[in-house]
Amino acid sequence: MTLAAFDLASRAATVALLLVLGVVLLRDFRGVLAGRLAAAFALGSAAHALTSGIGVTVPFSIWHAPLIALSTGNVVVFWLFTRALFDDAFKMRWWHGLIWIAVTAFSFVNCLWIAPLASVRVSVVAVNLLVLGFVALAVMQSVSNWSADLVEGRRRVRVFIVTAAALYGGLNALVQITVSGAEAAVVAYAVNAALLAGVAAAIFVAMIRISVDDLFQASIVFTPPSTAAVASATVPETSAADQKLVDALLRLMADERIYRYENLTIGTLATKLGVPEYRLRRLINQRLGYRNFNTFLNNHRIEEAKAALADPTQAEVSVITIAMDAGFQSLGPFNRAFKATTGVTPTEYRRLRASAA
Repeated sequence: MTLAAFDLASRAATVALLLVLGVVLLRDFRGVLAGRLAAAFALGSAAHALTSGIGVTVPFSIWHAPLIALSTGNVVVFWLFTRALFDDAFKMRWWHGLIWIAVTAFSFVNCLWIAPLASVRVSVVAVNLLVLGFVALAVMQSVSNWSADLVEGRRRVRVFIVTAAALYGGLNALVQITVSGAEAAVVAYAVNAALLAGVAAAIFVAMIRISVDDLFQASIVFTPPSTAAVASATVPETSAADQKLVDALLRLMADERIYRYENLTIGTLATKLGVPEYRLRRLINQRLGYRNFNTFLNNHRIEEAKAALADPTQAEVSVITIAMDAGFQSLGPFNRAFKATTGVTPTEYRRLRASAA
């Protein structure tokens, strides 16, 4: 088999896998932001598989420009996908769409005017440096709160899907920046096509084996449950040891207010309880319903802050003091977390409680 035939076969298999994956994701998870972005990323990756050899193994045509632009814009979708997948509080904003439009439009203009009129080499380097920037942002998003993620399937997928896609995206960009010469480029792009087919197949298999409900479950805000409430919700299969650990955890929260500790990690909390970290993760996730450790801590902090804001004897205490006493390190994160939980700002909450008294 010639390199050209191998390249074509690899790209065809990749496009087929990605199109099937995109359609399935859109069918089953179109109501969830991460699911919609995953489907968009799969379809954009199919466009990339179709176009990544254009200009080297396939002559460029004006009709290729829209596909190339979609392929380039897909790196923005990848970044947004990692944010939606790994940050339960993430919401799409209007300016996210503008970023995608700007990158896609730049690639389109680059194909039709910048590259033909200026230097093709400079054009390729500029586009791929842009790609590397968004790949770096996606990797940073994926590792930034990995330790606080309580969903085991999602923790594994951080390492697998994101690392595979990021490595491919980074290596592909570096290859396009550094490789020159027709023969070397043909070999490089054939290897590139094989790697892309392997990544697509691996992601396809992973999405089948990993519980997609863990990945694309809608975020739910919980208030800290009482020991009695947790006990009443205990399923018959829950062991007495797990119930004992839940009770000990809630006592630490209620009596010692351990959530006030600065830079408290789940590892520190597991050590204090004398249990392995993985067991505490599973318990907070499966028994108390939290998907992120920081959300678990912040909800306890907000409950304390709500009590203080509603207390007439603390009417003169500043909001920042109440936030710091509850364990927040600054006012901005406190205000955002408080409004996300209650629907109002701390000041509005205090005023509403005072008027209702």
